[in-house]
Amino acid sequence: MAEYETVIGLEVHVQLKTKSKLFCGCSTEFGAPPNTHTCPVCTGMPGVLPVVNRQAVEYAIKSALALNCEVPSRSIFARKNYFYPDLPKNYQISQYEQPLAQNGYLEIGTDSAKKRVGIARINLEEDAGKLLHNIGSREIDGSLVDFNRCGVPLLEIVSSPDIKSPEEAYTYLTTLKNILRYLEVSDCDMEKGSLRCDANVSVRLVGKKELGVKAEVKNMNSFRAIQKALEYEVTRQIKALESEERIVQETRLWDEKKERTYSMRSKEEAHDYRYFPEPDLVPLVAEKKRIENIRKTISELPDMRRQRFIKEYKLSQYDAGVLTSDKALADYFEQVVKSYNNPKMVTNWVMVELLGRLNTVNKQVRESPVSPGQLADLLKLMDKGIISGKIAKTVFEEMFNTGKNPQAIVQEQKLVQITDEKEISRIVEEVLKENPDAVEEYGKGKQKAIGHLVGQVMRKTQGKANPQLVNKILKERLLKK
Repeated sequence: MAEYETVIGLEVHVQLKTKSKLFCGCSTEFGAPPNTHTCPVCTGMPGVLPVVNRQAVEYAIKSALALNCEVPSRSIFARKNYFYPDLPKNYQISQYEQPLAQNGYLEIGTDSAKKRVGIARINLEEDAGKLLHNIGSREIDGSLVDFNRCGVPLLEIVSSPDIKSPEEAYTYLTTLKNILRYLEVSDCDMEKGSLRCDANVSVRLVGKKELGVKAEVKNMNSFRAIQKALEYEVTRQIKALESEERIVQETRLWDEKKERTYSMRSKEEAHDYRYFPEPDLVPLVAEKKRIENIRKTISELPDMRRQRFIKEYKLSQYDAGVLTSDKALADYFEQVVKSYNNPKMVTNWVMVELLGRLNTVNKQVRESPVSPGQLADLLKLMDKGIISGKIAKTVFEEMFNTGKNPQAIVQEQKLVQITDEKEISRIVEEVLKENPDAVEEYGKGKQKAIGHLVGQVMRKTQGKANPQLVNKILKERLLKK
């Protein structure tokens, strides 16, 4: 396998976060009853005319600029002709000869090993409908079609064949998704179909310039599935070449359960779609001033924010990378820091306590039952000595489960930290009497023995005793022994 190299190009389709469709006023809401968000325009009735969605165009240009693309002053919509049951017009309005943007790039990898992956072109196009197969529970022998998705605005982002491994493909996709979410042009939710990816993959002998015969792989519902599908396909093609089998250009589907690809159909070429300029739409003209105004709306992107977190908050590369991997998470962190100015402490609580619990219940930061203000209030209670670190974790768990404020939980459950030296001294004396062996070991120089004694004090106080005071009083008493 070392004799071969992999060549991958990715076609990513991203649903833009507009309220209405690309060429009509129908809603883009997800999950509506089938065929309720349709009209004569998006279902291609005779005599109707499309009108382009201005917001979709601006989101597309914003994305193109963030991906370092050239945005020409003029682009043209084209008809992509093919027949399929979920395409009521028998053509899709897309772009071909003059796309919205081209010649861009996306940087992937770490700061010490950056790599540029070219963005060949970005097209603005409409989505097709959705076919539902094997509706056994409804006793229907066939398939059903839902046209709600017809006409939803998509951004097709086509990479150059610069990706050299399935791992690089995964990194490219996660980086792209993060940028688009930062731009707030799409939610990139693969479960809702807001982000879909087709992968073109081929292999060739190392040193050869000519590309091998490619296969297009479809039907992958996660980035990990894309990586697995590419790994399988690379191995399949190399084995075929080693066996002197002929590789054909085709579209293959990924079978998630069997973890293999299988042939669907021969791959179409551009001429098979009989592209021609869309006669019902005028060219899309983007003036330089308008492009620059859109450029000004691009806020801090992930790489820039990560570098700022390292510099401003003195975080490690790893911590800054995790916190900026999602815009909502980075926003949450900064909101906590505004109220509680201890970035390192906030980082630990967000990454360990918050993300740990969110992952357990499969929720996103946007769905967190603990607000940034509540987390800041909890950390302030620790600083004031009202609760200990151990109690704080108990309080946080209750906050996460109920959404209550930390102050209310502390009062309700009587979790206020014991800071009365007389009370702690009384409990320390009890512990010393009950643990003579540990006292003797400490006297012999075994420092670890004090850890056992501290634990016993904390157990007796149900974790409410101030740990610093416990240590101080214990050491004073032990010195007198």
